[in-house]
Amino acid sequence: MMMMTPSDPFLRLRRRVLAAGLAATLAACGAGPGSEPADETVDDAEALNMRLAGMHDLQGRSAYQPVVHSYAGRYIAFVGHHAGEALNPLSGVTELNGMSILDVTDPSEPALLAHVPPSGLEANGTQHLQVCAGADLPNGDPDVTYIVRTNGMVSYELWDVTDPAAPAFLSTIAETGESSRRESSRGTRETHKLQWDCATGIGYFNGTPEGWRVTRVLQAFDLSDPAAPRHIRDFGLVGWEPTASGPMPSNTISGLHQAFALGDRLYLGYGSGNEGTLQILDLNRFLEGNPDSDEPFAPTPDNLLYPEISRLDMPTYWGVHTAKPALNFEVPGHVADGAIRDFLIAPSESGPGSELCRDVFDVVFIIDITEEDKPFPVATFEVPPEPGGFCRRGGRFGPHSVHDAFDPRFDTTLMLVSYFNAGVRAVDIRDPFNPVEVGYFVPGATANTAEFCATEAGVETCRQAIQTNNINIDDRGYVYAVDRANTGLHIIELTGAAREIVGLD
Repeated sequence: MMMMTPSDPFLRLRRRVLAAGLAATLAACGAGPGSEPADETVDDAEALNMRLAGMHDLQGRSAYQPVVHSYAGRYIAFVGHHAGEALNPLSGVTELNGMSILDVTDPSEPALLAHVPPSGLEANGTQHLQVCAGADLPNGDPDVTYIVRTNGMVSYELWDVTDPAAPAFLSTIAETGESSRRESSRGTRETHKLQWDCATGIGYFNGTPEGWRVTRVLQAFDLSDPAAPRHIRDFGLVGWEPTASGPMPSNTISGLHQAFALGDRLYLGYGSGNEGTLQILDLNRFLEGNPDSDEPFAPTPDNLLYPEISRLDMPTYWGVHTAKPALNFEVPGHVADGAIRDFLIAPSESGPGSELCRDVFDVVFIIDITEEDKPFPVATFEVPPEPGGFCRRGGRFGPHSVHDAFDPRFDTTLMLVSYFNAGVRAVDIRDPFNPVEVGYFVPGATANTAEFCATEAGVETCRQAIQTNNINIDDRGYVYAVDRANTGLHIIELTGAAREIVGLD
């Protein structure tokens, strides 16, 4: 995923002057002395079978990843931010964007408990984070709640968030290295999406090991005992390894985007929006290494291919942002021997070219992996640009991600997709061959919402644009959506048909 900056050839991101923007909006709405306070997010939102339960502006910070953790019935949302800075009224100091922590027990009144800036002089942003209760880890302290976070592009950190209002730094798990060849839009070192499997304690991180030819590689760590992190191995596609030579292999230059471990399988998505690859690995082989090698984890072609079950290369214009497993579908109308199927949900992320719909439309793929050595796409989902007018709204238009959390009420029934300027989309996948949209929530802009500028036929136009980034759910069924265009956190409640599909009371 690429963060847009003022140097991008197609777009420039501009912050509004808050007071002037708010005054203009209130004036346009006819608000004045004695009027009810204008709630732009409620008034301007578009919704079907979803409603806004609550929101928080997150101090106007660009947000990427929401994760919600239950503390014996108290619900805490941890939000990772893109790089940037903003004033933190809690400290009275302008801080680089890091990690925001909110009490969302009452979703109608989310309360900011803390903002934790990145550590050190080189880091900016905390895009990704994952929480594990110590009691759920094989060797964790049962009285401690832990969080792993990316510290800018330079390291992975472990924090104690037992008291979410007073997070305490524990350790730096590892620092990233420098890529020997490939430089991304962020430079020669990166961190990105991560998964921490609390049951095993294994962390599947995404970053830059020293000398690899791309900046995004899978880095596995054993965090079953958080006090003693252990590096297991670095892993990527053949041709990325430090000893490789010659041209980079086709369809593999964009790097890893996200890993999903489930059961004895590891699902990897490479190239979030173009030149993408899906890879399915045997997790035991990945963690144990190649027994026929003197160095089972060394990044040699044989060792990198050893755990591979299958691989699917996408066209150059589509990628695999996420490969989330959705298993054990009872497919309606199919014969008995084919009624139970396994699938992956794989969005191809819309990039900077999607503003004004000037690029190939990205879609969400549903891939049949019942025969996992032969993955095959069987359906797609996309939001049409009309009648919503999404091509002209500004910012990116198209899919980004699906909700990360597993929940048996949602896993084979309702897919939630973040869709940048088209907000959150709720899709009925009970028949995975025929996904059908049953709800949506497109937040309204506020005074914080950034403007996106584009030039067409020599004329520059600038529009505020919602850019719903990542989404997640909690065990109460609330949907958490964060906005990369500085609008904040939206907590959404399912209603009507969407609520009925997942069986919420």
